[in-house]
Amino acid sequence: MNDSPTLHDLPGKHLLPGMDSPRRKLVSIVTPCYNEAENVEILVERIRNACAAFPQHDYEHILIDNASTDDTVARIKRMAAADSRVKLIVNVRNFGHVRSPYHAFLQARGDAVIAMASDLQDPPEMIVEFVRHWEAGFKVVIGVKPKSREAPLMFLVRRMYYRGLGKISEIPLIENFTGFGLYDREVVEVVRKIDDRDVYFRGLVADLGYARAEIPFTQPRRERGVTKNNFYILYDHAMLGITSHSKLPLRLATFSGFVLSLISLLIALGYLVAKLLFWDRFSLGTAPLVIGVFFFAAVQLFFVGILGEYIGAIHTQLHKRPLVIEKERVNFDNTPPAD
Repeated sequence: MNDSPTLHDLPGKHLLPGMDSPRRKLVSIVTPCYNEAENVEILVERIRNACAAFPQHDYEHILIDNASTDDTVARIKRMAAADSRVKLIVNVRNFGHVRSPYHAFLQARGDAVIAMASDLQDPPEMIVEFVRHWEAGFKVVIGVKPKSREAPLMFLVRRMYYRGLGKISEIPLIENFTGFGLYDREVVEVVRKIDDRDVYFRGLVADLGYARAEIPFTQPRRERGVTKNNFYILYDHAMLGITSHSKLPLRLATFSGFVLSLISLLIALGYLVAKLLFWDRFSLGTAPLVIGVFFFAAVQLFFVGILGEYIGAIHTQLHKRPLVIEKERVNFDNTPPAD
């Protein structure tokens, strides 16, 4: 029996049907942009330098612009004109922080796809380590950030949220993970079949269950530009994580309703007994009634809101709208968008 490796087994190469010579594997890097004019040129250069460390593979760099209002698009087009590996998708409008990156992820044609932010807080130099672990056989290689140089309060709030979400989630989520990582083509195709229009990607990676390599790093501070993560975006992402991976809030609403109803019944019986025993001296008063009405109204509104978040998530899925509408593509050789 011949135990020598075949060309299929060699790193960076495999055979296509009907071919006698191996083809080079392709690594796709996907970076979403919105008003990142101060970062894109440095980003593209650092990614180019990182990819030079694995000359056995080809690479493409896909930047998807979410209708920037600065000259981000113009700068990317200049770089794309000089380097065909730099590719650009421009959306007709801002489709949000979830749909646009996810759309770009599905457009990548590489044997491995690397998702990362364009603000340089996901260090491009880690691409080399990602590819090394991928060549070793891992289909998922992710960066986790146990430490960060961002504002301490914001980092603490994020950590508390993700730990809390991990405790109520029906699957074990990955701490300190933002989606930054490498995903083998097999994983990409599984994600494509899920057909989720409002995906919580970092939770989906954990849900798929592929064996993964985790590479820790210290997240650097944003040096240029302004973060786009305002309160609404952070809230939206937080609720998306909860509604995608936990039924606990719904069950808590049911349980709380039962407990509060029982407490209300006991209080009502207590007042009735007190009134019967001390008819002339016991006055019910309005304070308990007012407090009780406001308390139960607040509880009801809170859980109606929770229920609304779940219904909204269902509503989004039923619409089946496209993830984005593209305005133009650069360096894609007229390749139509992938669903």
